[in-house]
Amino acid sequence: MHLTQPRVPPLPHSEWNDETTELLENLRRDGHVYNIFATLARHPQLLKRWLVFASHVLSKSTLPARDREIAILRMGWLCRAEYEWGHHVAIGKQAGLGDDDIKRIAEGPGAPGLDAFEATLLRAVDELHADTFIGDSTWKALAERYNTQQVLDFLFTAGQYKLVSMVLNSLGVQLEEGFERFSNEAQG
Repeated sequence: MHLTQPRVPPLPHSEWNDETTELLENLRRDGHVYNIFATLARHPQLLKRWLVFASHVLSKSTLPARDREIAILRMGWLCRAEYEWGHHVAIGKQAGLGDDDIKRIAEGPGAPGLDAFEATLLRAVDELHADTFIGDSTWKALAERYNTQQVLDFLFTAGQYKLVSMVLNSLGVQLEEGFERFSNEAQG
């Protein structure tokens, strides 16, 4: 992680008002409010509006869950957003990704054993990350499988997770225990 301490700490429960309590209690998972939500609760109006968009990307998108998680994990990896990576390794496994798949996502579109379309997804994320543009050959490969709504959802997924990665990294949101971290050899 870029920072070992948060620049903006999560809002402690003792400082929750009625508005933040309503927001954060709805986000509680397994008895916990994750640091991303407790940190963004310092701006409840922003959190409330962002959650609508984030909910679309994460659970209402036209993308297959596996494809969505491949895109999210690749963007988190490229942005060196360990918080995002850790949470989405867990979500990706629920979407059918295995440990070998996750290693290939980190390696990138040239990783041995990648399915051709999954390599296209990784290449598209790499291009968006580097150039904010998908090149013609990658676009053509996406459009052969995806309809217009899916292409739009793919673009907004990659963009959403670049945005979230920038926010998490800059605020120093710390990854909770129990989530996968970047391996030491992979951080170089």
